[in-house]
Amino acid sequence: MTTYWCELAWLGGPEPDPGVLIECSDGRIASVRAGAPGDAVALPGLTIPGLANAHSHAFQRGLRGRTQAPSRGSFWTWREQMYALAASLDPDRSYAIARATFGEMALAGITLVGEFDYVHHSEAMMRAAADAGIRMTLIDACYLHGGLDRFHDADAEAWASRVGSLPGSERMRLAAAIHSVRAVDPDSAAVVAAFAAERGWPLHAHVSEQPAENEECTARYGRTPLRVLEDAGAVSERFTAVHATHFSDADANRLREAGAYSCLCPSTERDLADGIGVPSGRLTLGSDSQSIIDMFEEARAVELDERLRTLVRGTHSGAELLTAATATGYESLGWPEGGRIDVGALADFSSVRLDGARLAGTPNPQALDAVVFAAGAGDVDTVVVGGEMIVRGGVHASLDVARELAAALS
Repeated sequence: MTTYWCELAWLGGPEPDPGVLIECSDGRIASVRAGAPGDAVALPGLTIPGLANAHSHAFQRGLRGRTQAPSRGSFWTWREQMYALAASLDPDRSYAIARATFGEMALAGITLVGEFDYVHHSEAMMRAAADAGIRMTLIDACYLHGGLDRFHDADAEAWASRVGSLPGSERMRLAAAIHSVRAVDPDSAAVVAAFAAERGWPLHAHVSEQPAENEECTARYGRTPLRVLEDAGAVSERFTAVHATHFSDADANRLREAGAYSCLCPSTERDLADGIGVPSGRLTLGSDSQSIIDMFEEARAVELDERLRTLVRGTHSGAELLTAATATGYESLGWPEGGRIDVGALADFSSVRLDGARLAGTPNPQALDAVVFAAGAGDVDTVVVGGEMIVRGGVHASLDVARELAAALS
């Protein structure tokens, strides 16, 4: 048993609690109580549940800073640059980029990543996450039309046969994805949805990221992308609509009524000029294209972008946004026992220093809001997964992350 003493800990309420002892045994939280540090491992600042990155394309870390030249471009011109990078990947390069990227996520306090994989280097992704020490839900995407040939399975049945043979592990679970209604026709989407339902797997899809996507779908099928997916049996309490940037009010209500999730990725959505997403259903967050890996930025951007859109402050509280980045993200990725500091939960948590330049002088009662609205990934001090420290003092226990990123992306 390992015991951690938290200077402050967020246990789900409106304010953090001071002086909290967390006892961990067999990868779970065995007890949570107030107490003195004694010989426990001391965690500085505010300890929060592990962060869930609910939507990631790890290989796109290779695009950071390389697509910003003035060009009057759009999502569609960016996509051509993404395709060029994807075409250059083999399993070894995919592994190197993903291992370094997942290492960067660990440094940022991310303990679980949902890797939405359409390059289909599955074994490389699994090894990379294991090496970085974080949990992963491998969200294998069915992709049949458009894009690169390397993304394609022969048909939805071939996709199901391939994905059905993938192994899980203690820190790795599986989920299904319909890449988008552009890439998967309705009949094939129904096959994927049925496959996921039979196994109780999460099911994710890119939905309504661009107005052109909605227009093309309506012209082809007479329905919005979400309606197409709903008619295919995809929309349920296990479903996550990624982006949902251009939902109609009816689609937003439909998602809420189904008890489904929406995953907003604000840093990517603004980088690609997608638009401002409005949360629908249960909110989760993702780093998507890795333009930045910082879940605090993703969380506060939901509220701050909403302020720009509505001219109203305070729609989402710090506690609500942090819940989206932790417990709700874990649930959407098929780990309902994680994302919270509670007895019986997975022993995944991170501490954020409050004595750096960003947060120095923060009063304890305001520590939660200060972290959500002002902290950065670099303020993360310690990261624990399954009761084991994978980051301490802002340094990864086994990876030289900066050096691996430089080598993988050169």
